[in-house]
Amino acid sequence: MPAPGSVNLNRLAAFAAVVESGSFTAAGEKLGLTKAMVSQHVSRLERELGITLLTRTTRKVTPTEAGSAFYADCAPVLLEVEAAIARVGGGTGVPSGTLRLTAPDDYGSAAIVPALAGFLHQFPQLKVELVATDQVVDLVAGRFDLAIRTGWLRESSLRATQLGSFDQIVAASPAYLKKAGMPKRPQDLAQHHWIALTLLRSPLTWNFSGRDGKSQSVRVSPTISTNSTASLRAFMREGLGISVLPDYMLDADIAAGRLTRVLPSWSLPQGGVFAVYPNVRYTSAKVRAFVDFLRNQLR
Repeated sequence: MPAPGSVNLNRLAAFAAVVESGSFTAAGEKLGLTKAMVSQHVSRLERELGITLLTRTTRKVTPTEAGSAFYADCAPVLLEVEAAIARVGGGTGVPSGTLRLTAPDDYGSAAIVPALAGFLHQFPQLKVELVATDQVVDLVAGRFDLAIRTGWLRESSLRATQLGSFDQIVAASPAYLKKAGMPKRPQDLAQHHWIALTLLRSPLTWNFSGRDGKSQSVRVSPTISTNSTASLRAFMREGLGISVLPDYMLDADIAAGRLTRVLPSWSLPQGGVFAVYPNVRYTSAKVRAFVDFLRNQLR
């Protein structure tokens, strides 16, 4: 057993990165080391401690009981060390390099691209790579600095910061409503042509809240289904039915009269706008700066 304080901090950091990412390869990407170097650090740490910290299989790496306990004890220490380093040198860091991020296609064009334009004016030395997709991508495998995600986050090992929120709006074209009639209450939606967005976890059940505090739930039957918010909005504009989209996608159409808000006295749960990062121990200056910039923009 080594004397207290004699364990190499790099080995502790390598071990913690493997536990957090679940593999030597992903840990190496986080730390800027090769897979072999990460494995060597962990092996030396196990020899120094005289215990097996990780169970290795061809598919995954998991901590042993002793490894889990050791990680729980040493992770706060590493965070304290890195926080101290950040206070000394990170606070004055200037954003540099390439900011690689992903965002939903609709929100990316509506909000992220304008924010990035302002951000690049402020930091012209930066480069940006934006991947617009409605799929939830693996940030570590894709080597993304961060993701902007909307809606409701599922539990994960990633770090997340809420930046803002949006309303969900029920709408249809004036032509459709003239032909089919204006719904008066949520239950009326079940009798209308519904355009379903299959990306949602529950695209056919909607829970409304009234101004009087009462709630109503309705299950709709789709006439059209699509996995694209842009296509859904186009179907709505063509007068093919009623659906729900975020306010940032509908505000311009409603203001121009291309679409009409339905059930304005009823509301659906608000969705969130989140910055999501890989669970790295030190957030880069470019990520911190963009998250702060975007938060201010959304305010």
